[in-house]
Amino acid sequence: MNLLSQSHRAEQAETIAPRGQPEHESAGFNLTDSLTGLGNSARFFDKVARLIDDRAADPAPFAIGIVGLDGFKPINDLFGRDAGNDILQQAALRLQAAMDEHSVVTRFGGDQFAILMPMVFQDAAARMKSAMLTEVLSAPYDVGARAARLSASVGCSLFQSGDETPEVLINKAETALYHAKRMSRGSIVVYSQQMEAAAQRTTSIEQALRRAVATGDVEPHFQPIVDLTSRQAIGFECLARWTDRDLGFVSPSDFIPIAEERGIIGPLSQHLLSKATEAAYAWPEHLFLSFNLSPSQLVDQNTGLQILSILNKTGFDPRRLEIEITETGVMSDPASAEKIVTDLRSVGIRVSLDDFGTGQSSLSRLRDFQFDKLKIDRAFVSSILDDKPSEHIVRAIIAMCDGLGIDVVAEGIEQEEQAERLVDFGCGGGQGYLFGKPCNSASTLGYLREAFLGASQKIS
Repeated sequence: MNLLSQSHRAEQAETIAPRGQPEHESAGFNLTDSLTGLGNSARFFDKVARLIDDRAADPAPFAIGIVGLDGFKPINDLFGRDAGNDILQQAALRLQAAMDEHSVVTRFGGDQFAILMPMVFQDAAARMKSAMLTEVLSAPYDVGARAARLSASVGCSLFQSGDETPEVLINKAETALYHAKRMSRGSIVVYSQQMEAAAQRTTSIEQALRRAVATGDVEPHFQPIVDLTSRQAIGFECLARWTDRDLGFVSPSDFIPIAEERGIIGPLSQHLLSKATEAAYAWPEHLFLSFNLSPSQLVDQNTGLQILSILNKTGFDPRRLEIEITETGVMSDPASAEKIVTDLRSVGIRVSLDDFGTGQSSLSRLRDFQFDKLKIDRAFVSSILDDKPSEHIVRAIIAMCDGLGIDVVAEGIEQEEQAERLVDFGCGGGQGYLFGKPCNSASTLGYLREAFLGASQKIS
């Protein structure tokens, strides 16, 4: 979890008057956010510090909350910076109107607001107050002649003893907000000791992962992608696998988000692509390698050059590489993502839209970007046999892609009946445990030797 940021600390050091000096005597110190007119993070820090001092003799509990707007950046990108500022001003007015006479709302920075709730003494009360705030913030926002909707998540922490400092309380609230954001939009989380243990594990994973990337200990595994009619492998998706000497096996669902949040994903991705293309070089030439890019890589204009540099070193044909990106990654910075996609396709690299149907503005992504392939999310495939809406959605996606000239792969196929149903719908490709689990490079070569035994291609 991101603790109290360096910028907040610097801002506090520069703007807060000496402790014990009333705020109105803080001449020359900026405690107001210029956009919203609310207090800024320095004022919030000072308010929390003063309340702790006031309750030093009898440390009665109180709560703080950090409110983060969900999906603000995509809306900001879609409507423009001025519209984004209007939304922040409207959100500030709503929060201010929702405060009781004892509570204080400040702008904490970016799309976050901080709430001080002196008369909230228990977890349940903090959740109830936060639920009211998220409801207030979920109403439509006026953006010129249009309206925009977004939600908000809240992380709270409670002051319990005189030993706690403003930094500790704010760090706990940020940790709670981090957990809320990872759950779903509009979530509310109150800090607990279990989160502290989780935060410590996150730190341990981060430190070990940095060592593993430096020493090349994260390995690529490969899961087959098949032609659903012939059941022959047509390619493999590269998936990261890591076993640490101290932590043991660490799930990708644990270390990949940490790599993205802590700025490790770039070096990790380059290391994996290098190893994966070296392994795939030995495969029959008609097989492709599918490789995932993270959202952060789609805002880095060096990504394309880094990929080409690795391909040049390993000698892997760009036309045998497919890059998978998600709708979420595209939405982070559509202009940057479009340029990277265009650059990759210009040298023969195919681009696939992964987890289709789970992100935002799916159809507009297909209109605005040139994709070579679309992967239907496993959530639809898993229920295709017993859920009519899922069946209709899958049928519609396949028909739409047929009209657009886009290849389709269904993910998460685990039953023969699912594969047969998808063939009936006209789906060309499939991936899932029915056809094989992810295996290391040696086992993948063994799989290919068996699958193509007697074929004219020679597998080294």
